[in-house]
Amino acid sequence: MVPHSSVVVEDFEKMPFEDFAEKAYLNYSMYVILDRALPHIGDGLKPVQRRIVYAMSQLGLSAAAKYKKSARTVGDVLGKFHPHGDTACYEAMVLLAQPFSCRYPLLDGQGNWGAQDDPKSFAAMRYTESRLSRYAELLLTELNLGATQWTPNFDGTLKEPKLLPARLPNLLLNGSTGIAVGMATDIPPHNLVEIANGCIHLLDHPDADIEAIMEFIKGPDYPTSAEIITPKKEIKDIYKTGSGRIKMRAKYHVEDGDIVVTALPHHASGEKIIEQIAAQMEAKRLPMVVDLRDESDHEDPTRVVIVPKSGRVDITALMDHLFATTDLERSYRVNMNMIGTNGKPEVKNLLATLKEWIAFRVDTVTKRLEHRMGQVTERLHILDGLLTAFLNIDEVIDIIRNNDDPKSEMILRFGLSDLQADAILEIRLRHLAKLEEIKIKAEHDELDKERISIEKTLASKSLLNALIKKEIRQDIKTHGDERRSPIKERKESEAFSQEDVITVEPVTIILSKNGWVRSAKGHDFDPEKVKFKSGDSLLEAAKTMSNRQTIFLDSTGRSYSIASHTFPSVRGMGEPLSGRLVLKPDASINCMVTGEERDLILLASDIGFGFVTEISNLFARGKNGKAVINLTVNTAGNLPAENTAADLKAISTGDAALMPPVYISSAETDLVIAITTAGRCIIFPVSELPRIEKGKGNKIIGIPARELAAPDGERLKILRVMPFNSSIEIHAGKHSLKLNPSNQKSYQSKRGYRGKRLPRGYQNVTWINIHVEGAPLIQQA
Repeated sequence: MVPHSSVVVEDFEKMPFEDFAEKAYLNYSMYVILDRALPHIGDGLKPVQRRIVYAMSQLGLSAAAKYKKSARTVGDVLGKFHPHGDTACYEAMVLLAQPFSCRYPLLDGQGNWGAQDDPKSFAAMRYTESRLSRYAELLLTELNLGATQWTPNFDGTLKEPKLLPARLPNLLLNGSTGIAVGMATDIPPHNLVEIANGCIHLLDHPDADIEAIMEFIKGPDYPTSAEIITPKKEIKDIYKTGSGRIKMRAKYHVEDGDIVVTALPHHASGEKIIEQIAAQMEAKRLPMVVDLRDESDHEDPTRVVIVPKSGRVDITALMDHLFATTDLERSYRVNMNMIGTNGKPEVKNLLATLKEWIAFRVDTVTKRLEHRMGQVTERLHILDGLLTAFLNIDEVIDIIRNNDDPKSEMILRFGLSDLQADAILEIRLRHLAKLEEIKIKAEHDELDKERISIEKTLASKSLLNALIKKEIRQDIKTHGDERRSPIKERKESEAFSQEDVITVEPVTIILSKNGWVRSAKGHDFDPEKVKFKSGDSLLEAAKTMSNRQTIFLDSTGRSYSIASHTFPSVRGMGEPLSGRLVLKPDASINCMVTGEERDLILLASDIGFGFVTEISNLFARGKNGKAVINLTVNTAGNLPAENTAADLKAISTGDAALMPPVYISSAETDLVIAITTAGRCIIFPVSELPRIEKGKGNKIIGIPARELAAPDGERLKILRVMPFNSSIEIHAGKHSLKLNPSNQKSYQSKRGYRGKRLPRGYQNVTWINIHVEGAPLIQQA
């Protein structure tokens, strides 16, 4: 218990939680952005990558050294420079060594470092071995030449470089990806020769625009020979803004009729692509493909074989579909976000990136030359002292032999500096020979020339640029290679529609009275032989093609369309349409319509109204269908004036029924024949009916309202379309009446008239025959 007189000293700071959270989050954000996720424009590396490369150089793991266990490198990196998890450090190391991930690998790995199909399948660090690659020399050659700024490591016991003195813009050569807090980076890799030549051109022409630079830098260059299909205009826009998307497509050729894929987009997995194609084959979306093989091995790292069904398969169309639906074509985001020389993250375009790196390189070379200038000046100063000693060798020997403080005496006698005096006193006796004096003079002359050359270079911007260009050209000869990802102009890929991939064949669609549907191959199938569930029977059979839509019309006048090839086989009992369609309560499927989209049909109701429309107008996208023909009995506006109000009210109490659709061969010459239940018959040209998409239509035959309102009122019974000059054979029970073109005139009138009553005994028509040029076409009511 604290006495009242004692003073409690608080060892913590009080601050509002909001301020603390904001400060902590900002500190964390800046740490992630600057020290973890984003690369620096100078050497193109993130801190962990830079520390891996530097630690390996300190371990002596040059390109000519023996491989060492990766665990040794990871241990040094973690223990000396990067106090984070070993797994994350090793994964960063793996990415620097994978030739399919890194355009110019910084590490040369031995062992299992992963595969293109599965980049994360690499072995543990205790199994793999590594050393630096030759390309890493571009980052390390000038490390100890005075151009590097050093900073203490995390515990202050060692020094590490803030940046590596890159001789080429590694950020553009290898690219980078990373996710920071509130920002990310996706910089694509490029070809060394193109980038280097672009830098040389920019050194010669500082005011060059992006068009001039793109004469050298054609576009990104990924570590794969797959094609870049992004148009040049879009690539230019990406380079102008620093953001956009690059699209890559697999490379293939035809070999003995088979499609052989030999190169995949960057980081695309052949195993995954095979799974994607196999899934489409299983779903019957690729009937033109019969086999799929992965023949990849060590000699051919990528070899996926797609076997078409026959030589008639359109290879180009098939591959376009696969490009659109699988990882054979991929797009990559470009977001050139980096840490600039000012230490701030920023999205930069290509021109700004190159100019800023060139400024970094000029500064690096200037510091290197200034450092070398200091070394040369110091060495010349020492050589001047040594030459003075050789000119007065006897006196120098005497001073050294007889004086207690020969250093002070020589400084006083010959005007030497402390550095010169120390150098003279450190000369061994064997170096006093005449030959050694000649060597010193030769070294002095050579260093003096170098000093003059460095002074001229530092004093002249053109000479400094010439030196940088010379070094870049040397690096092109040493590390340059050809472009791996060709840039091609290709048309946009397009997936097959469902109709494109099905086998086109004749089918017969069978519909039962209870609304069950199924499909039989061919048009010669006899639907009467089909078995149905108990209490069900055949309603209708329609002939069509498997690539067409089958249209269903319900009792409310709505239409529904379903692809014909999707119906189950006739071998089973089929499936209920209620499972595929959403019907209104008490609605039922009445009939089917099939045919070409431009074919014409006549739709009518049994109260005598109808219209002509194209089959395409009956297509419906959703399960709910769409309203096509109005079957509501509300004909007040179309009835004769003598109808009473009571008649109209009686008519409007119910719904009309849909007549079976009638196909039209010629809208200009065909005739309509309509017969009612009262034996009224009318014949008129189809052209008198309106051609509309939907609605009620116009009056076909006039039926008085009082007749429609009666309990067993008059209705339209038979509706047919016949070619001009056809004969009609009307059947009423056992009796038949033949109407030739000549005696049809008494029944011909304008559309909408009452029509003429058929002779007594023939008014209860059961069905009719229509004879066309001696070939009867029987159409039953």
